[in-house]
Amino acid sequence: MDGWFPEIGLLRVEGDEQEALHGRAMAVARERFGRRVFVRGVVEVSNYCRENCHYCGMRRDNRALERHRAQVDSLVRMLVEDRPASLTDLNIQAGEDPVAAREVVLPLVQALRRETSLGISVCLGTLSESLTGELRDAGATTYIIKFELADAGLYRRLQAPGTLEERIRHIRWLAGQGWNVSSGFIAGLPGQTEESLMENFRLAAELPLIGCSVSPFVPGDETPLGGSEGAGLGLTLNAMAALRLMRPDWVIPAVSALNLAGPGNGYRRGLRTGANLCTINLTPDDLREDYLLYKRDRFIMTEERILEAIAAEGLEPSRESLEGFLCGIAG
Repeated sequence: MDGWFPEIGLLRVEGDEQEALHGRAMAVARERFGRRVFVRGVVEVSNYCRENCHYCGMRRDNRALERHRAQVDSLVRMLVEDRPASLTDLNIQAGEDPVAAREVVLPLVQALRRETSLGISVCLGTLSESLTGELRDAGATTYIIKFELADAGLYRRLQAPGTLEERIRHIRWLAGQGWNVSSGFIAGLPGQTEESLMENFRLAAELPLIGCSVSPFVPGDETPLGGSEGAGLGLTLNAMAALRLMRPDWVIPAVSALNLAGPGNGYRRGLRTGANLCTINLTPDDLREDYLLYKRDRFIMTEERILEAIAAEGLEPSRESLEGFLCGIAG
């Protein structure tokens, strides 16, 4: 599929055309990765955030949100002694909170690198060069930083992090520092035209990425966009299929928000559309409710649900970590 780029009409297809598109994407993924799906855990360690994105409940202007930072010792015990057996990698995620990055994430990465064989990724927003370097030195190898949307005007109106130009520059800087960088964008945002949605594919194709996600816009609780119409599952899946056909080698996750856009089967349909990464939520119960990306009533992807979805689609969990796979490519 080298040089392939989606046409705008591809994102609108339905019925038999959509089924054919998704089938093509799934076939490309199977040719490249076989039937294996990477299984990663995520632990959300802080809901403090200095950004003010209109689509996120953790925005700094949400004064009603009870803020917290996790305790390192309890996380280490859980992840070293009681993590799911299928897990090969862990993503440590937070709002854009430099305090948590230094006081929680950094010692957690050090402990996990010392006491486990897990691949380690972080999703922490734009941090200082020095702190980012310390995280890399501690043993994290993948940085997840979504560019969110490629329309600079809409990016500004929705108060997405910093400016689009700054975000792109930071993604390129991270890759230049030796990180494996994964990014992503949101489909169906209010004010997003078909043309601006297509810009996401152009930008993603230009960036030095190892993977990219597509998340459906979900009107979030306690956000300025809470009364807006959400993105359809079909649009999101068509975008995922287009990404897979554009870049057969990328790691493309089935995001948990697929369950909100398509209750009942949204997640499994993501696996049928070329996704090759699933994520188990390991955030402790007492912290999870206030990690408010979308809705307070979250659909939590447990190990049982992940493994059931993988098996139902005729797939299997990868025995190799995503980190090991990426190192093999680099080597």
